[in-house]
Amino acid sequence: MTLKKISLIATAAIATFFTTSCDNDDDLTVNNVIAPATYSFNRGTESTVSYSGQTTRIAMAEEIKTAFKETSTTETQLTNMFAHVAGANDFSDAALNSSDKSVRSKVAASADYFSSNATDAAAIRADFDNYISSQVNDIFPAWNNTASAGVPGQIQQAGGGTIRYVNAKGLEYDQAFAKGLLGALMTDQILNNYLSTSVLDESTNRADNDNEVLVSGKSYTNMEHKWDEAFGYLYGAEPDATMPILDQDSFLSEYIDRVEGDTDFAGIAATIYDAFKLGRAAIVERNYSVRDEQAAIIRENVSLIPAVRAVFYLQNGKDNLTADPARAFHGLSEAYGFIYSLQFTRNPDTDAPYFSKTEVDTYLSQLMTGNGFWDVTPTTLDQISDDIAARFNFTTAQASN
Repeated sequence: MTLKKISLIATAAIATFFTTSCDNDDDLTVNNVIAPATYSFNRGTESTVSYSGQTTRIAMAEEIKTAFKETSTTETQLTNMFAHVAGANDFSDAALNSSDKSVRSKVAASADYFSSNATDAAAIRADFDNYISSQVNDIFPAWNNTASAGVPGQIQQAGGGTIRYVNAKGLEYDQAFAKGLLGALMTDQILNNYLSTSVLDESTNRADNDNEVLVSGKSYTNMEHKWDEAFGYLYGAEPDATMPILDQDSFLSEYIDRVEGDTDFAGIAATIYDAFKLGRAAIVERNYSVRDEQAAIIRENVSLIPAVRAVFYLQNGKDNLTADPARAFHGLSEAYGFIYSLQFTRNPDTDAPYFSKTEVDTYLSQLMTGNGFWDVTPTTLDQISDDIAARFNFTTAQASN
């Protein structure tokens, strides 16, 4: 495998196992910046780490995902959950209801990709609005129907397995929504917003950080806080982010855990966590070159997550097309969402996504041609898989485990 991650391991002294890394890399030093053993930073006796807004949005996204499978949910309810306003009774958690945060407001909202691209941002948000509308208006009325080519409804996995609820082309909207959100919210905000120099160094941020000018009423500088907010979109659901165990939400946390479990990509979880720690330590030490090097490591490795899982599920779908169409359609629906997320990745060499929106839309159109998953061929699934793998310098076989 030719991933740059391998060459970075020597620089960052990344441990092979995630839990081992948390114990041993307190002596990790790059250009005189020493990474702490855990993501824990203090000013005096007070913690300077804060990312409550990210924890809130992850919790909101989880409730929305669950509501996609409850047929009593109305389109208005789902739409209001997605575009929550403070004080509205949209969620089961009173703290979420009182929050002024929303999921929709941060979809396709990064400074680097969308501040000057309102057209694509609006189109992307409309995609998520349409997933909501279509789930309620197309899937819920056909909930008890038997799905077939051109007909929405339910289809059961072989051997009395899980029932899947699909549209006329075999797509599960809840999977498209959740896996697409992994890219349009979490990945985009981490890679293209909070780790962006345009955000980290905005206005007087660098001078304020140099002189320890704190955000009013807070224990942290604005630059420290922006880095923490990036961290929060990945680790915000952890019970203790100083010792993350992953798989704590249905988004990046879950799928970094899945990719870590593939021996071809083992170590990626530690690579990402260690880069977050060292980059945050570099901010404290006012070493912005080390900070930016760690941001590049995070961009490259987080971008791998939707790529590896897209290929994994394309191949999973291909393997089940004949023997178990319901299982195949479920895998392909997950692949659909992960492919959608590729437009939010970021190549640190080019500062552009590994796949453009146009390329992503072309792949999704290929999957949905004719009767969609009912008609898709193994040749098409292999072609898309190989294209994605080649762009990221891994092989389809490596991602298929």
